[in-house]
Amino acid sequence: MTESDLLKEFDAAAARFKAAKESLGRVVFGQDEVIELTLATLAAGGHALLVGAPGLAKTLLVTSTATLLGLSAKRVQFTPDLMPGDVLGSEVLEETAGGRREFRFIPGPIFCQLLMADEINRASPRTQSALLQAMQEQHVTVAGARHDLPSPFHVLATQNPIEQEGTYPLPEAQLDRFLLQVNISYPDEAAERRMLAATTGADAAAVDAAMSADDLLRTQRLVRRMPIAERINDAILALVRSARPIDGAEARVRDLVGWGPGPRASQALSLASRALALIDGRRAPSIDDLRRLAKPVLRHRMALNFTARAQGIAIDDFIDDLVAKAF
Repeated sequence: MTESDLLKEFDAAAARFKAAKESLGRVVFGQDEVIELTLATLAAGGHALLVGAPGLAKTLLVTSTATLLGLSAKRVQFTPDLMPGDVLGSEVLEETAGGRREFRFIPGPIFCQLLMADEINRASPRTQSALLQAMQEQHVTVAGARHDLPSPFHVLATQNPIEQEGTYPLPEAQLDRFLLQVNISYPDEAAERRMLAATTGADAAAVDAAMSADDLLRTQRLVRRMPIAERINDAILALVRSARPIDGAEARVRDLVGWGPGPRASQALSLASRALALIDGRRAPSIDDLRRLAKPVLRHRMALNFTARAQGIAIDDFIDDLVAKAF
């Protein structure tokens, strides 16, 4: 592909995502940042954890995104009694017409292009761990046999930060597989007023497909071919490494951080910043992209210790301090 062809492909992808962003904005009100970060996650080929109180359109965002991007989608309501086989699928023993008995694999709901894992922290660790292999390797193993997932494959998981009774904390290994953790806050008054008028009338807004699954795959390949300046790579490494409580780190980091982000954080910042630039129609990421992405990339990949919590230090505020010093 020539440079001219790449630029044409870039412009076409940027136009498709612009249309998708505008369509989502007509059904999900007051969440422009959330919409951009969700689309950037998919353009980068990753998974997202959407954290917000009930009623903030998390489910609507996921279902509308699936329609816009032309993806086959399924929803799993995670509950304490959900078993791994309910997500992955299972083998059943059947008798053939010739009287021979054999096992047949029945695929579970994970065999789709966009899986909505609703209230993912309500399932037991055993069931949550069933997603680990799928999210990283895009295939699952059942009864020793490998089963490939459709391409593209993405998980958009939701979590309620308020009601914690009957929930299980997500394992750190699983959290690390989410490209971004997107926190959803309440819309402002103007957005809520528009939502009130648009959703309580006779006609409800709907979205139409803005691209296909093949378009999304081409965009993901394009994101990986986008240039990224050496100074951006230096800034990514400086930020991520400054959050680790290791020898040579600042005393405040060693004193307050329980565990820091691993190399996946650097990879996530690199890919997500390029995807965010593409969605905005820019051909290379900037430091401003890293500032926007620092909290979504780092907040679930590091943890403050008891000393920090006793002092009332929030993880987002701590990351803001790291960003201010790194850039």
